[in-house]
Amino acid sequence: MNTIFHSSDSRGGANHGWLKAKHSFSFSDYYDNSRMHFGKLRVLNDDVIAPATGFDIHPHQDMEIITIPLSGSLKHGDNMGHEEIITPGEVQVMSAGTGIWHSEHNASASEPLNLFQIWIFPDNKGHKPRYNQKMFSPENVQNKWQLFVSPDGRDNSLWIHQNAFISMIYADKGMHQYAFNDKRNGVYFMMVEGSADLVNNKLNKRDAIGIWDADDTLDILFFENSQLMAIEVPMN
Repeated sequence: MNTIFHSSDSRGGANHGWLKAKHSFSFSDYYDNSRMHFGKLRVLNDDVIAPATGFDIHPHQDMEIITIPLSGSLKHGDNMGHEEIITPGEVQVMSAGTGIWHSEHNASASEPLNLFQIWIFPDNKGHKPRYNQKMFSPENVQNKWQLFVSPDGRDNSLWIHQNAFISMIYADKGMHQYAFNDKRNGVYFMMVEGSADLVNNKLNKRDAIGIWDADDTLDILFFENSQLMAIEVPMN
């Protein structure tokens, strides 16, 4: 088994006033050549966007982009004609492929927006751009892993062009397990809220650990009621 631990306070950061961002991997003005990616996981940004502000229209290409609002509401627009609002409980996927232009703004004039944005390298370049979003039932996340994203849409998940899986659990205090969807993959865990022991590492809020070359299942001891995200990706 191989592991890499990233504490919350070791992340890169930026404060633009309207945007407060934390970067798990090198991004924009934050560069660390030891933290370029975890396998096919290229970006995990933890953004707080001030009311009535956001990212004006800008391009992406050849990247699978997944957005998970944690609080507040996100207004999305793109050159494919989508004008959407995404709220907590929903997940958005966007395959940039040959090229897409989009904008992202806080839909509220009074409340901040907090979201995770995840970029995963696709299996091939040049895919046709596509967009989708889905609401997931809260009861399907309580004490069991809810699959948000997969390569094939299994279990009513959203699909992307990569053998990657994104899951979330709201776990009660006690012992739980994570089972790999593909034992050849690695998995990057982010403690959204709470605390737990994972392969003899204590994770507190926004701490993360990457694990690969592991057994098919991993034991997780939660010290309190917690929210944990798993991003499972090919390592090469």
